[in-house]
Amino acid sequence: MTLYFDPLTILGKDREAFRGRWEDRLWLNIPGPFYGGETDTCWTGRLSAPGHVLYGGKYLTEYVYRQPRTPADTARLVEAAHNDPFLGYGCDGDSRWTPETVREWWRNRGQVVQYLSDQRSQWDESDAATGQNVATAVRSFESYIASGLATDLRIYLYWLEERKSPTPEDQLPEL
Repeated sequence: MTLYFDPLTILGKDREAFRGRWEDRLWLNIPGPFYGGETDTCWTGRLSAPGHVLYGGKYLTEYVYRQPRTPADTARLVEAAHNDPFLGYGCDGDSRWTPETVREWWRNRGQVVQYLSDQRSQWDESDAATGQNVATAVRSFESYIASGLATDLRIYLYWLEERKSPTPEDQLPEL
């Protein structure tokens, strides 16, 4: 049994939908192969991948708050990327993230938590169903940061360092 699912191995020709530039990546994206950069602001990402995409930043562009763990999750994120007219999603995070930058993101997660708290307050006050839907997703992201993300990032660190999935017996790197 392995702990890390490598979603890039199943992309095939769908890789063409990921033309986002690392330099445009929104700081809220969690470490992993996928990220949102300069995406549209039409709020289509959550329609395809509600468990993986949120809206944020100055223009409420799309970002990846949970990396895919299964082929079905990956298909949802691929659909979100295909539906983005700006082709602002990227899939080259594995060649961009380093153990040091993953650890830095984790150390600075308080900024993400504060941002989410501020945004959740605004979404909670929304009368629109979309606003309530986003508020629920923000709570999900907050919960993921509080419990679960640390382990996933340690598994991802192992992947970055060893370029293979850890097994349950392997010692995971510290954050």
